[in-house]
Amino acid sequence: MASNALLDIMRIKDLRDRIFFTLFILIIYRIGTVVPIPGINFTVIRDYFQQQQAGGGGQIELFLDFFSGGAFSNFSVFMLGIMPYISMSIIMQLVMVVFPRFKKMSEEDGGKKKIKRITRYGTIVVCLVQAVAVIAYADQIPQAIMKGFDKSLYIVVSMLTVTTGTLFLMWLGEQISQRGIGNGISLIIFAGIVARLPSAVIQLFNMVNNGDINPIFVMIALSLFVVVIVLVIYEQRGQRKIPVNYAKRVVGRKMYGSQSTYIPFKINPSGVIPVIFASAIIQFPLQIAQMFGPGIRWMSDLASFLNPSGVPYMVLYTLLIIFFAYFYTQVSLNPIEISRQIRENGGSIPGIRSEKTEEYLSRVLSRIILPGAIFLAFIALIPTIVQGVFKFPPSIAYLMGGTSLLIIVGVDLDLMSQIEGQLRMHHHDGLTKKGRIRGRNL
Repeated sequence: MASNALLDIMRIKDLRDRIFFTLFILIIYRIGTVVPIPGINFTVIRDYFQQQQAGGGGQIELFLDFFSGGAFSNFSVFMLGIMPYISMSIIMQLVMVVFPRFKKMSEEDGGKKKIKRITRYGTIVVCLVQAVAVIAYADQIPQAIMKGFDKSLYIVVSMLTVTTGTLFLMWLGEQISQRGIGNGISLIIFAGIVARLPSAVIQLFNMVNNGDINPIFVMIALSLFVVVIVLVIYEQRGQRKIPVNYAKRVVGRKMYGSQSTYIPFKINPSGVIPVIFASAIIQFPLQIAQMFGPGIRWMSDLASFLNPSGVPYMVLYTLLIIFFAYFYTQVSLNPIEISRQIRENGGSIPGIRSEKTEEYLSRVLSRIILPGAIFLAFIALIPTIVQGVFKFPPSIAYLMGGTSLLIIVGVDLDLMSQIEGQLRMHHHDGLTKKGRIRGRNL
């Protein structure tokens, strides 16, 4: 009798407990996205966003709402989402590259904990800055703040609430990583995107029934959507194998014979991280410019310049994705460190001199990264293309491609990989009958 993967998962107590714990944490997260900030008139906020969407405006608001899992339009305690933490993580990685002292600190005993602590403190600062922008934005919406609610009290409560909300999300993500299954931060972003799929499908169905969208365009867009998913999966699983030969060597009293292995360089070594980093970098000035724009001329111009449907935004977004693809790959796959480890273990790459190993690996990585980064940028710009060509509303276009598609596929592959690893560890068949799933953490 063929084994059933779902029944096997339920039979393994440790795996079952991890999955249920993860689901429990994600439910808490989704509840928090609909709990509004104290002093906010939720009905007024909801009507305002519906009017913005119906009028074809509010592109920036929809963009920010998308990355917060719908929490931004609800003015909820989680309205800043997890992006402040990601933004601060980017800053710390840049700091470690620019200032060797921090890089050295991270390699010392307990250094990673120190870097993590600094990142958390920095996240609080980023949250407070964005909280001020949120307060200014709510002040522009008529009757958004409840009558009789003291303005000073609202400012203090709002700043503390949204900052605490983001810190709580960080803690939830850590709990998933430690006691659940999958990467916690990635799953929180994943859950926010997936939760918006049902409403997007209903909205698309209603627009087709009302004649607002041509059904032929829908069929073409859905077909392209499936093709892009397949391409993303192949791109994330593809790899370039660099052969390495190891000579005979003596370790202690044991002699190890010569062996051949390979270094697996993925076509896209950094995964979806460049897209998330680029989104986080753009989102921060966008939010500040949008909130303070009406009162400050140059910020208003900046908000218009960085409109998510405009050409300047697409060009800047593409350049940031390519930059972070190169940057993160150099951080995670350092050719100097890899070549040093190969030499110390008596290895060599066939046809390459030992002193040329670093140069060869750098050249291979450079050739791999560029096409992978360009592909990532193309996928990230799909929502804008779908909006312009097929006239889909932004709320639907954002879910049919771009960052959402990369995150959904990447997190799903990683989650399936971890579940399959748990099943095989307990001597069960995996989730797939042929081959193995190669996951990728965000």
